[in-house]
Amino acid sequence: MNDVAMSGGDLEQMYQEVILEAARDPHGKEHFAPDLASEGASQAGESTIQASHEYCTPGESHQFNPTCGDEATVHVEVSDSEPHTIKRLVWDGHGCSISQASLSVMVDLVEGKSVDEAMHLAETFHRLMESRGKGLDDEAAEESLEDGIVFQGVSRYPMRIKCALLGWEGMKDSVAKALAAKS
Repeated sequence: MNDVAMSGGDLEQMYQEVILEAARDPHGKEHFAPDLASEGASQAGESTIQASHEYCTPGESHQFNPTCGDEATVHVEVSDSEPHTIKRLVWDGHGCSISQASLSVMVDLVEGKSVDEAMHLAETFHRLMESRGKGLDDEAAEESLEDGIVFQGVSRYPMRIKCALLGWEGMKDSVAKALAAKS
């Protein structure tokens, strides 16, 4: 999918292509959630605010980034059998091109994967966002991110990292809620 040894210009061009594609045809986006920015929001990790409200079902999480107003509700269906797999992942929301493109890429990366694989990808993406533009020291980890590697440049801008991580935080929370509902 990607060439980890890309030059900065090639990575930048690929980033622009991914963003444009996500704007035209965001993967996994379905209109199912009301506008959910709520007063009853609580801290969810370091990057986003998680809103607790009556509209979220098991396997669903609402995330809100107060820094720039990005908002996403992520819904995941996991298999009943173990090891659990992500059968379906959809999202609804609005925000900047970085948050929307990251959600789209995330769907492509984790749908159909085991929950463990999806959580590992989320951790790898988070490490990429902490790299401050340097990327990862692990070539296999970078390759596992496929098109997600283009967000390496975003990691140079601390205020934009929250945008890129919004959906990933929602996916992790949604999976936890889906698994808890199965217990």
